[in-house]
Amino acid sequence: MHNPWDERFAQRTQAMKASAIRELLKLSSKPGYISFGGGFPAPEVFPVETFRQACDTVLQVNGQTALQYGVTEGVLELREMIAQRSNRYGMNVSPENVLVTSGSQQALDLIGKIFINRGDRILVESPTYLGALQAWNAYGAQYISVPSDENGMMTEHLETALQQKPKFIYVLPNFQNPTGVTISLERRKRIVELANQYGVFIVEDDPYGQLRFEGEHLPAVEVLDCQMRNSPDVYDGNVLYLGTFSKIMAPGLRLAWIIAPREVIHKMSLAKQGTDLHTSTFSQYVACEVGKGDFLDQHIKKICQVYRERRDVMLEALEEHFPRGIQWTHPQGGLFLWVTLPPGMNARKVLEESVKEKVVIIPGDSFFPNGGGENTMRLNFSNATPQMINEGIHRLGHVLHKMMQ
Repeated sequence: MHNPWDERFAQRTQAMKASAIRELLKLSSKPGYISFGGGFPAPEVFPVETFRQACDTVLQVNGQTALQYGVTEGVLELREMIAQRSNRYGMNVSPENVLVTSGSQQALDLIGKIFINRGDRILVESPTYLGALQAWNAYGAQYISVPSDENGMMTEHLETALQQKPKFIYVLPNFQNPTGVTISLERRKRIVELANQYGVFIVEDDPYGQLRFEGEHLPAVEVLDCQMRNSPDVYDGNVLYLGTFSKIMAPGLRLAWIIAPREVIHKMSLAKQGTDLHTSTFSQYVACEVGKGDFLDQHIKKICQVYRERRDVMLEALEEHFPRGIQWTHPQGGLFLWVTLPPGMNARKVLEESVKEKVVIIPGDSFFPNGGGENTMRLNFSNATPQMINEGIHRLGHVLHKMMQ
């Protein structure tokens, strides 16, 4: 039957594909399923009581303002809080360099809106974050991919890639989604150096940076860029930095931010006005209230303890239950680890079999912008309890043993 809507949609909608992950999440919400699929935080660590009190306080003290329209850039107090917390890590930013967005996903979309012309090339790690690809596909982006190993993007391939004149470089330096790997200090410096040399800016997406369980904190790419250009008081670097409250407060707030030079913030604000006018005023006031004092720092420590335990349980279970010939990453933080199956094995087939055992995984091929990765898969350890992790990996190991025979 002819569907009249098909020819009414804009051409750009042809590049919009359903997220493989979002589709699988429908499965994992069924009772009895163990999901290593989504990038969900542990609901047990949400500070529900703190939020309840914060909502009360906001309504009592700032009710009329918090329920009103707000400025596009975001509530000033929240931007001040974000700037102060960022400056602790060696960034040199003021509230004018901060735009509050409805989740980092909106920041990625706005970057696409103001920078990407159809056919522009974006330089990405391979594999990379699926949500960024989804946001930019609609704007007609093409991708130059640089392979990564246990130390992140392999910078020896970077110069050749930069000669193809990408619009910008996109990196997730800490506990990357999907692999869980962290870009080494040496490679971060090299990325900054080459980006400057080739006149290409960097988008640094850092949703997990504060969720480090072990090892040394590494300076942000943005900080290294500032150090290199010996920036004065005004932030005018070559890096757009994305951060979020989704992983350190709660994803349901839909609150994130982008730090950038003022002219970029101005242009993004114009683009944001056409999208949603501004991010929820009420959510911003609540986040301000929750973020007061040292509550957030203590809360992040608690999250890290819970996730560290779950990561350790998963690593031990993989050792115990997975067949030989399978490799996986050992993340020092974040929410994910990455499994590489023997060549020729297909993770989509693994998913088909694991679903029969009521275990959900994410096949890795979706994270490769230019194809490949059929023998890889992403496992999330933050959302399932230790007992569920043990049971789920046990079932998954059973599936893999059967398939490898």
